[in-house]
Amino acid sequence: YVCVCNQVTDSEIRAACATGAHSISCLKQRLKVATRCGRCEDFALRLIREAQTDHSLSVFRAATL
Repeated sequence: YVCVCNQVTDSEIRAACATGAHSISCLKQRLKVATRCGRCEDFALRLIREAQTDHSLSVFRAATL
């Protein structure tokens, strides 16, 4: 689990990012990440950044084909 308090996995966070969650606020609303103790917030932010980077790379690759 990324968020032990609310039992949220990295897969769930990645899926939320793939469907439009682009900030920690979005994840808090959708999945309740970082709404209790907050220890997971840094890792959740890292997953958001990774998802944004992956998306940007996909768009770039598609544009160069």
